[in-house]
Amino acid sequence: MKKLLQVALLSLVVLAGVSPTIADTLTAQQVFDQLKGLEGTWEGEPEGKGEEAEAEAEAAGMVTHEIQISAAGTVVMETMGPGTDHEMINMYHLDGDDLVLTHYCAGGNQPQMRLNKTASTADQLVFDFAGGTNLDPQVDNHIHSARIQMVDSDHMESVWKAYSAGEEVATMTFHLARTE
Repeated sequence: MKKLLQVALLSLVVLAGVSPTIADTLTAQQVFDQLKGLEGTWEGEPEGKGEEAEAEAEAAGMVTHEIQISAAGTVVMETMGPGTDHEMINMYHLDGDDLVLTHYCAGGNQPQMRLNKTASTADQLVFDFAGGTNLDPQVDNHIHSARIQMVDSDHMESVWKAYSAGEEVATMTFHLARTE
């Protein structure tokens, strides 16, 4: 029995080393620097789950995301759908030891999310709802979480979950490739 417990414990240690979380390996500054490396133009197709998201994804066809560094290198700005009727802005910046994302939505609200260091890895950044302006999270439709999956240096997947009345109602996923 003692030998079995030792093997189980060793297995957990080995598995824990396979996918270290950001809390174990990277700082918010390192993740922010990683986001800076995404600067450029990205294009791809959206995929929606939920009635409205499916219709929006189908209507959108190809989408563009432009990522640029601003404010003397202290902000990463992502423009989703630049120049379209549904243009939205995501601003990423450091707040002490945290990485913050504010989503300036075409719906007129500004949900704020923080990097979840426990759920994130170097290749997958998870942002959780932390408040916002012009919204009541128990009532209003708003973006409630985001996930950025780094596939490789020229491909990423950006996933946005929408909530309404305090419950998840839709997910929009953007499969993006760097074009410049």
